[in-house]
Amino acid sequence: MVENVAPLMRELEPEDFYLLSGIEQGMRFSEWVAREKLPEFSRLTAENVDYRLDRCEDRGLIERKTIQYQGFKLTFEGYDALALHTLIERETIDAFGSPLGVGKESDVYEVRSYKPFALKFHREGYTNFREVMKEREYTADRDHVSWQYTARKAAEREYDALEGLYPDVSVPRPIDQNRHAIVMERIDGTELSRTKLEPGQVVPILDLVCREVAAAYDEGYVHADMSEYNVFVADDGVTVFDWPQAVPTDHENADELLTRDIENLLGYFKRKYPNDVGEVDTDAVADAIVAGEFDSVAQFTAE
Repeated sequence: MVENVAPLMRELEPEDFYLLSGIEQGMRFSEWVAREKLPEFSRLTAENVDYRLDRCEDRGLIERKTIQYQGFKLTFEGYDALALHTLIERETIDAFGSPLGVGKESDVYEVRSYKPFALKFHREGYTNFREVMKEREYTADRDHVSWQYTARKAAEREYDALEGLYPDVSVPRPIDQNRHAIVMERIDGTELSRTKLEPGQVVPILDLVCREVAAAYDEGYVHADMSEYNVFVADDGVTVFDWPQAVPTDHENADELLTRDIENLLGYFKRKYPNDVGEVDTDAVADAIVAGEFDSVAQFTAE
């Protein structure tokens, strides 16, 4: 985990990062990188490679396996160390804080620079790599795909979406990205799934979320994974986060994914607040968003 890596950053030497980068490069071609290839990939002497391998293995940053040859690969901690090192070198962050949220596909931590930020590490593919490979579009055109590639592409995709949406859509402000890590504005608020809305708040909050979905569509994106777990609610409004599965509006399945997003949102509000949300025509809401005519779900609620 990242909290175990952060304290190591002061112990690691430049040559340790050369080795980790060399293994990273080698993993583009095979899961286990042969020991004989590491001097070439890392630009270290064979003797220095052996010394660095022991240091990095002792710190849990790499794994060793003997097959037909002695091979090495990065652990996710090793990949975390490379991303952290780059973000520190860029002066994007200078202090590491406590976890903000740990999930199946990402871990989020507080970090600091001139103000508090959120640092998100994508984990796609690490524990369920084969399933993710089948589902995620950005791995479809590669014969050899590592979990680093899957996680990095998810981070790149999310960062690109945030850059395209901010500030016209209420999303976290993107700050920096490296490998599988994104630094973004820290958002204060409560996850929608954990928010207890009063009767007079339910429809206005639902409208706010749908308007952000509509604003994102106007900016050329469909979230494609909308749920009560991807929205923060605060006194000043709502923020939509987690955009790694976003697709452009010219994607062949964009409108279908938009309809699914709206169906997920309406389904949640209907289940949790059945007395506040009536029967809403999901397709009509999605059509209005596509046409740029959405204002309120009240337009599409059965009498």
